[in-house]
Amino acid sequence: MNRRFPRFRIPRTGRRRRNVPDSRSLIFLLIIVILVVYRGLRSAHQNADRGPSTGEGVWMVEHVVDGDTLRLTNGETVRLIGVDAPESVKPHSPVEPFGPEAADYLATLVRQAGNQVRLEFDGPRRDKYGRLLAYVWAKDKLLNEEIIRAGFGRVEIQYSYSQIMKERFLLVEAEARIARRGIWSVSENVSPQK
Repeated sequence: MNRRFPRFRIPRTGRRRRNVPDSRSLIFLLIIVILVVYRGLRSAHQNADRGPSTGEGVWMVEHVVDGDTLRLTNGETVRLIGVDAPESVKPHSPVEPFGPEAADYLATLVRQAGNQVRLEFDGPRRDKYGRLLAYVWAKDKLLNEEIIRAGFGRVEIQYSYSQIMKERFLLVEAEARIARRGIWSVSENVSPQK
C-alpha cells in the first residue's frame, strides 16, 4: 500500500526571500577583514618608531650603560650603530678587557657635552632587543666614531647602515689598530682585519 502524503505549499505573500551568503563569500569576507586588521596593526607597530620619544634631535642622557649603549631620560635605550665595544655589564658574561674603560670613556664624552646628545638614524630604527640604533653626537663629536678611534670598540659592518659611515669607521679603526690603542694593544686583537 502506497500512501501519499499531501504536499503542503507555503503560499507566497509577495515578500522576497533573503539572500543568504554562501560559504565562499563568508570565507572571502573573513580574509578581507583579517588583512585589513593585520595591515592596521603592522602600520601602528611601524609608526611606533616614529613617535616623539624616538625622533631625531637632542636628548638628555640618564646614564651610560656600557661602551656602546646609553639610556635616555625618556626611558629609551640607544645602541651606537656600527660599534661593538667590549662587554662590561652583560648578564652571565664576564667583563671583557677594556669594557669598563670603554664605558668610562663614553660617559666622559657625554658628561663633557652636558649630558645632551643628538640622535641621527640610518637604516633600521631598532635592534632585536628593542634598542634604538643611532649615530650619537655629543656637541661636534660623533660618539660612535670616537669609541672606535680610542680603541674601545670594533666596527660592525655586517649591519644595515650607510656604506660611507662603514668606511669612515673602518678608517678610524685602522688608525687605532696602528697606534695600538685600547683593545688593539692586546696582541690577540692585532691580527689582520676581520
